[in-house]
Amino acid sequence: MAKTVIVSCGTGIATSTVVAIAIQEACKKEKLGVNVKQCKAAEISILLAEGADLIVTTSTLRFDPGIPVIKGIAFLTGIGKDQVMAQIMDVLRK
Repeated sequence: MAKTVIVSCGTGIATSTVVAIAIQEACKKEKLGVNVKQCKAAEISILLAEGADLIVTTSTLRFDPGIPVIKGIAFLTGIGKDQVMAQIMDVLRK
């Protein structure tokens, strides 16, 4: 069964696209089914209502969503990107 990942940034466009593509490519390589949903940070709660297994965000989440949240800023800086992707893969393999 495919896991659902919410990927968010401030506007739901550029930054979240970079992160979403990286997650999709890594999951394809690992043969993990994944459904990636992009959104603005303000829309996270709306997508949570539809169900999700993980949130990866480049902005600050101001509430507890009840599922794992991983900071995705490393996808922009390149610093620690491999470690962040490993965290994402760990959550998706469970």
